[in-house]
Amino acid sequence: MRALIVDDDRVLADVLAFTLRREGFQVVLAHDGAQALACWAEERPDLIILDVNLPKLDGFAVCQRIREEADTPILLLTVRGEEDDIVHGLELGADDYVTKSFSPRQLVARARAVLRRAARTGPPTLRQVGELTLDPSRRELRIGGGEAVALTALEARLLNYLVLNKGHVLTGEAIIDHVWGAEGGDRDMLRQLVHRLRSKLTQAGELAGEEAGQAYIETVPGLGYGLVIPGDTEDS
Repeated sequence: MRALIVDDDRVLADVLAFTLRREGFQVVLAHDGAQALACWAEERPDLIILDVNLPKLDGFAVCQRIREEADTPILLLTVRGEEDDIVHGLELGADDYVTKSFSPRQLVARARAVLRRAARTGPPTLRQVGELTLDPSRRELRIGGGEAVALTALEARLLNYLVLNKGHVLTGEAIIDHVWGAEGGDRDMLRQLVHRLRSKLTQAGELAGEEAGQAYIETVPGLGYGLVIPGDTEDS
């Protein structure tokens, strides 16, 4: 079981890491919001222990970004037990919270509880439109009965956003903000990412054979991009 601990207090982070390692967890550490997202995309942990007050990108923003793509259990750490902070975190998709200061036993008990609840709810839902299937947790794309094509974290984030907004044209600014957020992106980076994802969609279609419809990204000049799924009866 792998846990990602995100806290800019390095002493506390080390204490939490020691506690969880003693309970059999593998631990990855991050100390700001941007680093947390990078570690999450790379490591795909089973549990995230996330401080609310972080540099670069706060814990609420990190939680929201992860929830757009995955159901990884998230345990928030809050300095204060203020109701507004707790409610806001839970509304964004956090599974539970612990108010500092807390005992190691309490932290482990809360962590085990959210993992048990996650196990009962099953794996993240696949995204499926027409003959296109996206597995956000495994970062895999499939068309029809063809073989899966692996995606990078950015490619999966872009495709997930396009799938969720199928039938609509998304502006370049909206896509850049969603895909890169505080890490920063620009139109050149977006064009390169769209090009790579188009290649992956073409590859997935070729693996599916002639019987499957081709999914592709449409460029709307002066506006942005949209996902076209032939055979999807809801697209009109």
